[in-house]
Amino acid sequence: MSTPSIDIAFIGGGNMATAIIGGLLRQGRPAHSILVIDPVAEQRQRLQDTLGVQTAAGAGEALRTATTVVWAVKPQQFKEAAATYAPLTSQALHYSVMAGLRTDDMARLLGTPRIVRAMPNTPALVGQGMTGLYARPEVSADERAAVQAMVEPTGPWLWVDREADLDAVTALSGSGPAYVFYFIEAMMQAAQDMGLSAEQGRQLAQATFAGATALASQSPDSPATLRERVTSKGGTTYAALSHLEQAGVKAAFIEAMRAAQRRAGELGDEFGR
Repeated sequence: MSTPSIDIAFIGGGNMATAIIGGLLRQGRPAHSILVIDPVAEQRQRLQDTLGVQTAAGAGEALRTATTVVWAVKPQQFKEAAATYAPLTSQALHYSVMAGLRTDDMARLLGTPRIVRAMPNTPALVGQGMTGLYARPEVSADERAAVQAMVEPTGPWLWVDREADLDAVTALSGSGPAYVFYFIEAMMQAAQDMGLSAEQGRQLAQATFAGATALASQSPDSPATLRERVTSKGGTTYAALSHLEQAGVKAAFIEAMRAAQRRAGELGDEFGR
């Protein structure tokens, strides 16, 4: 039996891999040209049943035909996985969605510098993610274009020139959905404190975030200008924002993102050992 030809291979079949694969299939990529390697049998069965892709529990000769290898394992698992798969993937472009792990360390363990590192976020699961991208100099323009085509169905992307800038991307958009969910939780709690139900609070909060984000995206005005238009001096919004300012919420929020940025750098140091 001949070895099936694989175009893209995924090492790890979790949520982010699933989001990317779903986008590739929507683009018309044949399911049989995609291989997912995952040691968990239930995960492999789910991917086969829902997406129709090829799956395997471990390394195989089919990996030698992959033009792109997507690394979607936990960063702390990469060193062991690289020892297994590097001998079979030297021909491929490597695309990492592993948080924190730097491309110098990946290149050393994989034996190739052709690496693109990405910081996606979870809204990619519904086609509305944001992905920060960094390509090493050895990655060609055509390979960068291929990466953009792969990312496009999951949402917009942003290239950065310095890999260190991915720590800031991690702090803003990578961790960012959690900040939004945090504020939605707070609004839901406030709704209940003011006599509404949690479900009413959820509907009001989610619709407000979605609408405000859409307005900010489509308006030529800055967020500050849009905020000022909602804020009449002495009015309800003014009362709320004044309280937030007095409580130091903006400063704390900025410092929280700086903490996330610092932690991203620390994780890179830890995982690269």
